[in-house]
Amino acid sequence: QAQLVESGGGLVQPGGSLRLSCAASGFRLDFYHTGWFRQAPGKEREGFSCIDSDGRQYYADSVKGRFTVSRDIANNTVYLLMNNLRPDDTGVYYCAADLWGWGFDEKLYKYWGQGTQVNVAS
Repeated sequence: QAQLVESGGGLVQPGGSLRLSCAASGFRLDFYHTGWFRQAPGKEREGFSCIDSDGRQYYADSVKGRFTVSRDIANNTVYLLMNNLRPDDTGVYYCAADLWGWGFDEKLYKYWGQGTQVNVAS
């Protein structure tokens, strides 16, 4: 059974860092495109980063230069390193994977994790 599990969320002060993990089971994540999405309180879920099956990385302007997506093929896991976090980065963070779809549109992704909460506050 294909499954994604996110972890690594928590409370961090502005300017701090967190690393989120997205662990896959039931399929090889390196064969898939993986996207990162987040939903801030009272807002719609938005995509902001993805790594395609070839390992190329893409970022929305809102996180470019602060966030880095990477993958560990041996551990079947994709990571999101978030630096210089800001209060407006607060939200529930999701990873998603799809064999064909990629980018920042959530409709393109088949598999989703349950989400992990990130709170940026002093």
